Amino acid sequence: MKKKVIIIGAGLTGLLLAYRLKKREIPFIILEARDRIGGRIHTFLSAKETPIEMGATWLGQQHTALVRLLKELDIPIYPQYTEGTAWYEPVPMQAAQEVQLPPNESPSYRIQGGSSALIHTLAKDLVKEDIHLHTIVTTIKATPDAIEVHTKDNVYTASKVVSTLPPNLLATSIQCSPKLPENITAIAKKTHTWMGESIKFGISYTSPFWKEHHWSGTLFSNIGPITEMYDHSTLETNKYALKGFLNSNLSTITKKQRQEKVCTQLKRTFGEKALEYIAYEETVWQKQPFTYAPYENYVLPHQNNGQACYQETHYENRFYIAGSETATYYGGYMEGAVQSAQQCYEHMFKEVSL
Repeated sequence: MKKKVIIIGAGLTGLLLAYRLKKREIPFIILEARDRIGGRIHTFLSAKETPIEMGATWLGQQHTALVRLLKELDIPIYPQYTEGTAWYEPVPMQAAQEVQLPPNESPSYRIQGGSSALIHTLAKDLVKEDIHLHTIVTTIKATPDAIEVHTKDNVYTASKVVSTLPPNLLATSIQCSPKLPENITAIAKKTHTWMGESIKFGISYTSPFWKEHHWSGTLFSNIGPITEMYDHSTLETNKYALKGFLNSNLSTITKKQRQEKVCTQLKRTFGEKALEYIAYEETVWQKQPFTYAPYENYVLPHQNNGQACYQETHYENRFYIAGSETATYYGGYMEGAVQSAQQCYEHMFKEVSL
């Protein structure tokens, strides 16, 4: 059956666009390669259902579009816990230094219930027919009267198609017919995929030993493997965890080896108590094929995010390139994903018809 709109990707951009279309009763389907929705937003429930953010975690009041959306959906936020002493490791063979962080005039916030609360709220009115999981798009083909989306097993047709994939992933994994302009493909392959090189980890506990010492749980290190880490306990303070980032060059070793290195660092910084954890979790985003694709050449963080060519439509206003990296402000962040969905939605309704 021909739909009005096909959305490729069930991350924040895709789900917000679907949420808006659902309100307007415009038929659509979402094609998602993963076995879950959310994309780079993934609140993983660890031991004793301790939530660990494996993807997007923080926002600020400067992220106005995201803040407005959270208010619209009645999803509360709360400040990141930073009370107490932080730790800093400047060089090898030198003990971690205690640091008193100054008051933050622009604090970071977390979403109550986890970042996936936003995803599940947007998706709560979707029915089974609205979203197809395990569906890998291979080809987008423009025909005289429609646009086709090919997967391994099916061909879907629509009046309009929106890709919400990171541009580099779109350019390297999906064949477009006719080919997109060379300048767009070239820029897409040089567009940084935010979080693509990140290794995020979380380690959960039955009690917050760091707070007992009036430590904030914050750690910055030039040594690693942990490069930065923060308290990750829930607002209700009944689930306790530390969460942060590992040096990206550790993607080549095993999970067990990374875990051992993390434990060594936690022990030398916090003592034996840090080893009394109940679970270790991690996500190596370079190994997530439906997010990350290798670049042809070295790409800087945020390089080519928000390029003007991403604001254009293609195939006679039938194909849109959306997603967080395409946003003109805060590309790569949740804010960028929201802005992109809003812009795509508004662009559609400026046209005469869908």
